[in-house]
Amino acid sequence: MPQLRLALNQIDSTVGDVAGNSEAIVHWTRHAVGQGAHLVAFPEMALTGYPVEDLALRPSFVEASRAALLALAERLADEGFGEVPVVVGYLDRTERAVPRLGRPAGSPENAAAVLHRGRAVLRFAKHHLPNYGVFDEFRYFVQGDTLPVLRVRGVDVALAICEDLWQEGGRVPAARSARAGLLLSVNASPYERDKDDTRLELVRKRAQEAGCTTAYLATTGGQDELVFDGDSIVVDAAGEVIARAPQFTEGSVVLDLDLPAADPEAPAPGTVVDDGLRIDRAVLAGEAGEVLPAYEPELTGGYAQRLDDDEEVYSALVVGLRAYVAKNGFSSVLVGLSGGIDSALVAAIACDALGADRVHGVSMPSKYSSQHSRDDAAELARRTGLRFRTVSIEPMFDAYTAALELTGLAEENLQSRLRGTTLMAVSNQEGHLVLAPGNKSELAVGYSTLYGDSVGAYGPIKDVYKTDVFRLARWRNRAAEERGQTPPIPENSIVKPPSAELRPGQVDTDSLPDYDVLDRILARYVDGDEGTDAIVAAGFDPELVARTLRMVDAAEYKRRQYPPGTKISAKGFGKDRRLPITNRWRETPTPPPAS
Repeated sequence: MPQLRLALNQIDSTVGDVAGNSEAIVHWTRHAVGQGAHLVAFPEMALTGYPVEDLALRPSFVEASRAALLALAERLADEGFGEVPVVVGYLDRTERAVPRLGRPAGSPENAAAVLHRGRAVLRFAKHHLPNYGVFDEFRYFVQGDTLPVLRVRGVDVALAICEDLWQEGGRVPAARSARAGLLLSVNASPYERDKDDTRLELVRKRAQEAGCTTAYLATTGGQDELVFDGDSIVVDAAGEVIARAPQFTEGSVVLDLDLPAADPEAPAPGTVVDDGLRIDRAVLAGEAGEVLPAYEPELTGGYAQRLDDDEEVYSALVVGLRAYVAKNGFSSVLVGLSGGIDSALVAAIACDALGADRVHGVSMPSKYSSQHSRDDAAELARRTGLRFRTVSIEPMFDAYTAALELTGLAEENLQSRLRGTTLMAVSNQEGHLVLAPGNKSELAVGYSTLYGDSVGAYGPIKDVYKTDVFRLARWRNRAAEERGQTPPIPENSIVKPPSAELRPGQVDTDSLPDYDVLDRILARYVDGDEGTDAIVAAGFDPELVARTLRMVDAAEYKRRQYPPGTKISAKGFGKDRRLPITNRWRETPTPPPAS
């Protein structure tokens, strides 16, 4: 039985940085070849970054990707790696019109290629194009209609791209029909909470359907609101795990696989198999009909320890913020520290992502700010080591109220807006990226002030419900204690009742339901798209449900103006949930049938 040493390179690409991504591919190819790899693979659109969104519609960018692919192939050969096939995801275009999709020749393709001896010896486009959640691939791409098969070291390797595994049919059953010995899928599948379990079961199922060992290579890092967690997986034909890569970590999994030799009776190139896919086989030079001798197995790839649920979510938030700051060219961030739980968790995430010396905190007390909140902000700074200052907004507040004679809610919101103005002024003067501390519960019901606490360029906990904010804060402190470190978040910030402190004695529950109840309603309405009847039937008070849903619907215009933030749920605010601002539809209970 032939043996194949496979290198799966779980890397972090940056959208649009074709030159930088090329350098990373060369670097990791060099590493893989140094480990004796026979086949080297990189994730979906590794050359261009993912997702490219409307850059796919710019011919100049498409041509830059195509040119970079050929230049990469030549460079790999020039550096002595030309004999090792390298699978690279990139942006391509179709050479022919696709009448049934109404797409002209030149339409973009989410593609991958096999580079060998200075050339692209096999090219193919993604067959299944996702069009749900954050994905708009039908907007950009035309689908591929081949089953690409690479014969390397006497093994037939069927190739696929991400959604080709997530949807039924297509390249998975086609791999069985082609009698492939290995199915290799390159992916850029974004992180969602609990997705690692779903992903593992998917890969196991697809391996059994394909009837062969299956390798699922995933990207890692962050791009705007998306986080990619790696977690590359290799399973055998029975679905048993052979190797699994770490989460949220860049690196290479190199492992030896015992695979069946290419079947001499395998369908010939051009044969149409499942879903109308046509087999496109590339046999590398010197390997036609040849089974190379085996070697002594040395590498197993290993099985990386899984993160528990809270650590996984916290890691996603850290990676998302770190990527956004680094890829957008910022060196430091600025956080308004109120002494409350939200800003405390954001500050802790920022310190873990960037280092405390690159995190600047500002306490901006008003006459309503309690002494314990001021103390909690200072204590957070002491515990984390972030750079801290205090700027009172009282003189500004007094000047505004004297000039405008503001009262009530206008007076309350003025305080928040003065804090937002102060943060942006410091940001402009010193060059920090401002972080918005709002959580998903507040954004859902509009419990935030436009141009106040919504000010910022990134919202690290935008997709985190308030109850989860408390749980993550407790986890972070517990993790610090277990490591013999100082817990970063003051206990008082966790245990005191949440309050905006914009008037005397104010607490969040003056305006909102208890967060435990509120979040469970929001999870059903926002994440689950359940209506009034279903939520009430689940045991919630009808009046509370009606009130909560009205608040959510009325706050759409606010959410549109909130900055991007790390997505950790199946339905975050943004591309996942696209509702009109001008919208008269309101959820109401279904009246009982007439007697």
